[in-house]
Order: sequence, then C-alpha cells, then structure tokens
Amino acid sequence: MRVIPLLPLLTVAALLSSGLASGEPYRPKGPAVVLERLPIKAGDARSRALAADRARLAAAPRDPALAMKVARAYYELAGAEGDPRYIGYAEAALAPWVADADAPADILYMRGKLLQWRHEYAPALELFGRALQREPGHYDTLSGRSAVLTVLADYAGARRDCEQLRVREAELYWASCLAYIDGQTGQAAAAERRLADLLARHPDTGPAGQLWLLTRLADLATRLGRPADADGYYRRALALGVDNQLLLANYGDFLIDQGRAAEAVALLRDWTRADVLLLRLTLAEQALRVPEFKAHAQTLRERFAAAALRGDTLHRQEESRFQLRIERNAARALELAVANWAIQREPYDARILLEAAVAAGRRDAAQPVLDWLAQSRHEDPQLTALANSLAGVKP
Repeated sequence: MRVIPLLPLLTVAALLSSGLASGEPYRPKGPAVVLERLPIKAGDARSRALAADRARLAAAPRDPALAMKVARAYYELAGAEGDPRYIGYAEAALAPWVADADAPADILYMRGKLLQWRHEYAPALELFGRALQREPGHYDTLSGRSAVLTVLADYAGARRDCEQLRVREAELYWASCLAYIDGQTGQAAAAERRLADLLARHPDTGPAGQLWLLTRLADLATRLGRPADADGYYRRALALGVDNQLLLANYGDFLIDQGRAAEAVALLRDWTRADVLLLRLTLAEQALRVPEFKAHAQTLRERFAAAALRGDTLHRQEESRFQLRIERNAARALELAVANWAIQREPYDARILLEAAVAAGRRDAAQPVLDWLAQSRHEDPQLTALANSLAGVKP
C-alpha cells in the first residue's frame, strides 16, 4: 500500500469557478509556472546532497550510477512521506532508459520498483524479469519480485525468489525473505522466532533493516495474540528515528484496534499530507469524538472526489475503509473492496473486504477472500472472526 496525497476538491472547485470548463484540466501558461513546492527542507544535508546530484545528473543524464542514486533517493522520500511527486522525479531521472533495450539491471529494477509503488504490478514484474535476464543473481530484483508476488498472493513464486537468494546472499537476507512468507502462510509463530533470532544475531543491521524486521515482528505478535510484545516492537521501530509510512500506518491501526485512539492521534497528527495516515488519524478522532474529526473527514471526502474526477483508482483500499467507517455506506465500501482485491491481495486488503461484506450481508462477495484464507492458511484472529460471522449469511 502506497498512498498518494490527492488534489483537494476545493482546488478543483476553484479552477471551475475561475472560468475553466468542467472536466477540462488546468494547463499552466508555461514551464516556469510553479504549481506547488514539495516539502523538502532546503537547509538539511540530505536536501543539499540531492540538489547537487540532480545538477550533476542534468549535465550527464545517461550516467546510470548517478541516475540510480537520484532515483533511489526520491523513492525513499516517497516511502517516508507518501508524496507521489517524488516518484515522478525518480522516473524523470530514469527517463533516458525507458526505450533502451540494453538498460542495466539496476535501472530496470528501479523502474520496476516505481511501477510497484503505483500498484502497476504486471509491468513491474516484466521489468524485474528483464533485469534478472541481464543479471540472474541481482539481489534487489529478486527481493523486489518476491515482494510483488507476495502482494499478489503468489506465495510459491515468492518463495522461489527467496530460495535463489539463499544461494548468493548472506543469511539475513534470504532467511528474512523466507520467514516473511512463512508468516503469511500458516507458520506465524515459527516466522516470529526466526525474525527475532535474525534481529538478535545481526545487531549491525542498519536502521532500515531493523525497521523492516521490527515492523514485521509487531504484526506477527499482534496476530499471535500478544499485543504487549507487538507494542514493544513498534516502539523500538519508532525509536530508530526513521520516517516510514508503513510503520506509522501499521502502528496507527494497532493503536485504534487496541482502543488507544488518543495515542494514535498523537502519533499521526503531523502526517495529514499522506492520505493513508490522514485516514487513520480521522478514524482515531472519530473514536474520540473530537472536533477535528469533521474537518479531516471533509478533507478526505474532497481528496477521494478529486481522485474520481481524475480516474485515479490507486486508493481503493483507503476509500473503502472511509466509506464503511465514516460514510456508513456499506454497499459502496464493498464495491471498492472487491475492486481492490482484484489488484492486490494482502491481509489488510482481505480485512477491509470481509468487513464490508459483513456490513453489507454479502458472503458471496467475500468468497475470494474466504478461499484465500483456506488456501494460504493465513493466521489472524480478526480475519477468522470476520469469516466466521459470514458463515450464517446466505449467498
């Protein structure tokens, strides 16, 4: 799940009232027109380094190492802040290789990662395949393809890529890859033990690697019925000081599920630019019945409406949850959840579809998720309870 902050509907209304025809996109008068500035801190070291690298890349646009450096930096910013414009900058850095049949494996891999961020999984897999043809042992590509196949619930394919890593990479990489898949397929307790062991035996793992392990450990502990341990994992991950939307979203969900909405608000109140985090903030505010809830709910309403005008369907999961929990529109929530499941099939995608199906009284719509639960043997008491609640519902 990667969230794109959407253009507020108020902006669209302002454009229409200024004399533009309905449905007609705004066209800047020239390339020098500034539409909005990204929230990069001009004075910090990372921003200065990135600006210098961009200048160097402008002078040597076909330098693959420099292009990768710039693209990776923007990709990491997108992961931290959820702003899709960083993905656009990353794509621009790789533009000289879009039609290049001889592009290096690194370039092909990064182009695939950018497509993955946009949930364009089929073309991402095609680029990963091309990268592996050029360099069969390319670690990043094997890892990236395994992640995409896991999102698509192709666990056998994902496991094959992890096994390829076993031949070439250190234990930390292939073992964590395999453990993550085990955690999705009926071996949650063993997966948690394995990941905890890897974390303990590799204290020199950098902050990003520790964050990945701790976030997955928190999820496993939650599903195994140990919320105190899950909370400890989340707090250790936060203490790393790495901005990461997956961590914030998962911990926000955990806090809301645990009835700790006030803590969720404190965690997320400064992250309103990112829709995935604004949604969770709004849900926490709804639980607390605080005045800010109405304004944030309206902001989300406007963003989803603006996305519809653009034909943007990237945020079906978030909009489904919004429709179910805030708008109380079970039928629309179910429609969005079904469409979302057709694109990606991760546990939270399953949860929102089951919740919507229960609310709408539509066991038939949830059948693909029920089949996935049976086939994958995924362990999650919440999903099991939701599935059981559908047992008495007529098709």
